[in-house]
Amino acid sequence: MSDILQKLPEFIHNHIALVAGFVVVLIALIVMEIASLFRKYKELSPAGLTLLINRESPLMIDLSAYADFEKAHVPGAKHVAMSQFDPESKDLANAKELPVVVMDKDGRGAALKAAQRLVKAGFTKVSVLGGGVAAWQQAQLPVAKGKK
Repeated sequence: MSDILQKLPEFIHNHIALVAGFVVVLIALIVMEIASLFRKYKELSPAGLTLLINRESPLMIDLSAYADFEKAHVPGAKHVAMSQFDPESKDLANAKELPVVVMDKDGRGAALKAAQRLVKAGFTKVSVLGGGVAAWQQAQLPVAKGKK
């Protein structure tokens, strides 16, 4: 062990770019983990969403493009275009205390923005399907096709 500690300064000196890259990646990971602790919505896995569906019947909102929604969506999910998504609408106002799960095709863009907007509007039980509908399909869970 002491041999490694003696050679460490030499390694750092000889591989400064490698060490700097490692430090940057480490800091980025720490910042992302800390940020996830402070956000006010949860990220659910497909298995977690299945449990939530079985226990609490959440309102599921799919923000995928309409063509993607017609190809495959989580059964029971309602399609809403991101351009028409309004957490202050009368339809959603009644669901502020209910669990709400937002999802999109890949879980990267629209769902995260929608979750932030829901939290800001006062919704208390907001979740995002991590990986989106693609993760749901990859987990080989059933999908619905068509408009409903």
